[in-house]
Amino acid sequence: PLPRKADIGEVDPFGEDFSAFVFKIQANMNKAHRDRIAFMRICSGKFTAGMEVTHVQGGNKKIKLSQPQQMMAQERHIVDEAYAGDIIGVFDPGIFSIGDTICMPGKKFAYEGIPTFAPEHFARVRLIDSMKRKQFVKGVTQIAQEGAIQIFQEHEAGFAEIIVGVVGTLQFDVLKYRLENEYNCEIRLEPLPYQAIRWIKDRNTDMNKLRGVSEVKKVKDMRGNPLLLFKNEWGIQFVLDRNEGLELVEFSKE
Repeated sequence: PLPRKADIGEVDPFGEDFSAFVFKIQANMNKAHRDRIAFMRICSGKFTAGMEVTHVQGGNKKIKLSQPQQMMAQERHIVDEAYAGDIIGVFDPGIFSIGDTICMPGKKFAYEGIPTFAPEHFARVRLIDSMKRKQFVKGVTQIAQEGAIQIFQEHEAGFAEIIVGVVGTLQFDVLKYRLENEYNCEIRLEPLPYQAIRWIKDRNTDMNKLRGVSEVKKVKDMRGNPLLLFKNEWGIQFVLDRNEGLELVEFSKE
């Protein structure tokens, strides 16, 4: 195990205090039980089953990591102990996200996040059977939390309008297949003409006051961060020229 960067500097993997970093979420590993597993890498110290820890991004809540397990192919086994460099999976009732930090109570810090790369293809998602709205929202949200896709909400529209962004078009097929097979939801994807996306650096920016955005779609990501969708690279510079002081960034960190 190597040191990992955090907001307090580098954390020594051989330090005594336990800490871990969530790098993957996987829903429906066992479709019969609708389970959801958060995979975390232990970055320092020793993990013991049943220990009380702090979930930093969860409002510094104290939690117990339930059903800690390690996996090899299709086999799982419960673990009682794990050390820096080990990877464990814990039951996730929907509280974890990729990039979350777990540490000891009273030792609060946050590890540097994982870069979220800007998607290049966008589509509006339409649910065919409106009676299945609940499982549709659950499915899209869970798949997005896994990092397989990125979802955006229309500015001031909430989940009434869901836009999906992907790096490669094959991810659209994966989304459609999983929604149909795991959540029993049929969808229709409507391609959108946008090719570039930028996060607004100051999340308190009032998007209603931006100038030169008639050809731009205003959205927000799952964490409520404001973004702009552009039809081409030229449109990015046009908006920057019309809004003095506006800063746009190509990547965010979870």
